[in-house]
Amino acid sequence: MKRKMILFCLSASLLTLGCLASCQQTVNEEDENQDKNPDDNPSDIGGDEEEEDKEFTGTLFQPPKLPDGEKGIVIRYNRKDADYENWCLWIWEVNGSEGEIYNFSNVDDFGGVFYINLSNWSNDVLTNGLGIITRKATSWDGQSADMILDFSNFTIDENGYYNVFISEGEDTLFNNPNLEFEDEITMASFLTESRIRIETTNTIDICKIYENEELLYSGENINKTNVVYDFKDKAPSITSSYRVEVTFIETGKLLTAEISKRGLYNSDLFNNEYYYDGKLGAIYSETETVFKVWSPLSEKISLRIYDNGTPTSVSKTLGSDEFTEYEMKKGEKGVFEYTLSGNNEGKYYTYVVTNSKFKNKEIVDPYAKSTGVNGLRGMIVDFSKTNPDGWEKDKSLPYSRTELTIYETHVADVTSSETWGGNKENAKKFAGLYETGTTYTEDDKTVKTGFDHIKELGVNTVQLLPIFDQANDELATDDTAFNWGYNPLNYNSLDGIYSSNPYDGYQKIKEFKTLVKAYHDAGINIIMDVVYNHVNGAEGSNFDVLMPEYFFRYDAKGKYSNGSACGNETASENLMMRKFMVDSTEFWAKEYHLGGFRFDLMGCHDLETMNAIVKNLKAYDENIFVHGEPWTGGTTTLSSSDQASQSNINKFEGFGAFNDKIRDALIKGGLSAVSDLGWATNIENVNGADEINIMSGIKGNTGTLSNDPLKATNYVTCHDNYTLYDRISAAYGEDSELTDAKIADMATLANSIVFTSQGTSFMLAGEEMLRTKGGDGNSYASGYEVNALDYSRLIDFENVYNNYQSLIDLKKNLSALHYTTSKDIEANLLFDTSRNGVIDYTIKSDKGTYRFLHINPSLDKVELGDLSNCEVILDTKNNESSLDNFVALSSESIVLKLKA
Repeated sequence: MKRKMILFCLSASLLTLGCLASCQQTVNEEDENQDKNPDDNPSDIGGDEEEEDKEFTGTLFQPPKLPDGEKGIVIRYNRKDADYENWCLWIWEVNGSEGEIYNFSNVDDFGGVFYINLSNWSNDVLTNGLGIITRKATSWDGQSADMILDFSNFTIDENGYYNVFISEGEDTLFNNPNLEFEDEITMASFLTESRIRIETTNTIDICKIYENEELLYSGENINKTNVVYDFKDKAPSITSSYRVEVTFIETGKLLTAEISKRGLYNSDLFNNEYYYDGKLGAIYSETETVFKVWSPLSEKISLRIYDNGTPTSVSKTLGSDEFTEYEMKKGEKGVFEYTLSGNNEGKYYTYVVTNSKFKNKEIVDPYAKSTGVNGLRGMIVDFSKTNPDGWEKDKSLPYSRTELTIYETHVADVTSSETWGGNKENAKKFAGLYETGTTYTEDDKTVKTGFDHIKELGVNTVQLLPIFDQANDELATDDTAFNWGYNPLNYNSLDGIYSSNPYDGYQKIKEFKTLVKAYHDAGINIIMDVVYNHVNGAEGSNFDVLMPEYFFRYDAKGKYSNGSACGNETASENLMMRKFMVDSTEFWAKEYHLGGFRFDLMGCHDLETMNAIVKNLKAYDENIFVHGEPWTGGTTTLSSSDQASQSNINKFEGFGAFNDKIRDALIKGGLSAVSDLGWATNIENVNGADEINIMSGIKGNTGTLSNDPLKATNYVTCHDNYTLYDRISAAYGEDSELTDAKIADMATLANSIVFTSQGTSFMLAGEEMLRTKGGDGNSYASGYEVNALDYSRLIDFENVYNNYQSLIDLKKNLSALHYTTSKDIEANLLFDTSRNGVIDYTIKSDKGTYRFLHINPSLDKVELGDLSNCEVILDTKNNESSLDNFVALSSESIVLKLKA
């Protein structure tokens, strides 16, 4: 009988009986107790006890028939409590949109019903699939695991809909209301270097396991949905192939599957045989280029050399597909190698790979340091030809973490607007980002724009959204070309869309180095946003082709783990992926003189890898700055204890993370409801809990998790989600009478606290001019116009800009804000908590004692009394109150120096 997931809850006694009865012997009779651990046998717990079949006989709601050619989806959700008003679906397109809440519109005999036309997503949704979570309608309480809908496993009904059924607690998508599985092998994999596990949807009678053509195990009357085979007398072979054959009891169906060896890839058995610690890629010299690529299980790899970096599929007139091919030799540790004599700089190359999964598959070298147009061919680079004048003496600036003022921007955002006023040929390019002399004039008022604006603002660090090679059309010029860059293609090459000539792999290097040097000359470091946690598409990627199943994580069913929420996640814990990340960051730091790195979804990486990366970078440059997002985007198979996530922040060695605790206390960002108000944005009342959390953040604490200021990047906004102006506007709604002046006050107050806190201070580009994206809370694909910096707002909000200048100058230069230990902070920072709604603290330093005051928006005025023994360092409201009877105003921030 086919195994069925029963809709209705078993009684506690039946569950207990089922668990006791399901503990069965494994195939290794000499160790009868080895597989009784329920963690090793999820399929055994209660699921294999035969329950009376309960066929669904109710009525299903039928949505209206769709027009010919259109497709939709119906999702039905069964809950034991039948509460569909307080529960909802969270749905997103894999490799596409971020998630949104969808409520149930109907109820039928199965449960809550939601239906929608697939045109609400991209044209690729059937290929990409949908991610689905069940959750509370007002919070993330009780959320399910990520469930990925693969449309190929579902069929369309006569009305044009794919039908999906979900049952509470199962975290599985079914295509029928009986929640019935077809006969399938759901898992066939090595778990460790000595154990294979087989899992099936329904009970099997016979199981056979083979190594190549040798029968390792044959068992009959299995009467289970899982089999474990342990190697006893010999170790498995990395180079052997393993497969399983099973026969199902009810249907007699015979299925076979290859047994994945991914469970071996982080074992001593594998690493001793294949871990390679040498150089990889195209190793250039004037007399020869040595090509090395790691691909231990491939049978053959050929090297193709092109004189042209452009395939004819991109340009028939500028491209060429002519190549010379050389067979590479497989050597130690699974490294294929070929030495090409002569000076080959400027030529392009690819690898053609053959193994058990791919036959003659042409790919770009993961270690390629530049590429031709659209990243389709790697380039052999002589980096000495790419250096601007003075590059040999250039280096990143030795700022300490606690004096950093980070300005985050996208390359194109700085120069996309007509208000930029620069050379239009440089707009949206590296060259535009360092072009000088640009201005905007309105009503006889002139302001600096672009590079000159950033210099005038005074920040000492610019963090660029990803600039490595993305999966995009580098020749596109309209809004379809815009992308934040979180779709990695070639990690070690710059993206040609920012180059004045995308066809030339040299040009983008020259222009980016010129950019870096220009900023260094202006006293500004460049930080690079890196996205090693996933690739644009795992299947058929260069990693996947060179070593199938090695570079990515998989769930128990062999599906890609999706901690990135982008369809896949890399396996940083596997030594050759760890080596790649260490090598890649070292290359970028050394070749481009970068001042640091920002790691996207750092929680997808394991702690050991992150610590190794930072240790390696600091051996090169002790001041190099590393921080990241201490969370994942979805559910990862990486153990929580191993993640470089916020809960493990005290295990970070030499790097920090974004402090969302202070952000959420100030403005209620992140996963908060749009209508939620933080301490700095609430004009009605003071939230005492938020006030306490802000004071904690001011001390450089990350909530209760860490009190180390060297690990805290304090911020209120970044490229994700709303700008500060839009966040406040959205919280109050379209019908609000809130004025721009009041929004300006609250926005300034929020970042005043960020820039007067211990730790690193971070801001989104444009907040100094109250940047708006027209209310767009996720502008990654919204085009240049929405994302551009509008410099006319510098004229509209001149006082806001002046305040940011003063705050940035204060953070950079005031030693009282640069303490590096919690001990020093506790000894020198003192809060006065006598007044609700006033964050009032003093800090002692070698330059004197300073007093900081931040006034909540709900307070009109606060009498501070006699401050005549003080000197005003900063006052965001330009308050004219006399110091002998000072009255602070709503949303005002004040910095005073106490006279000795």
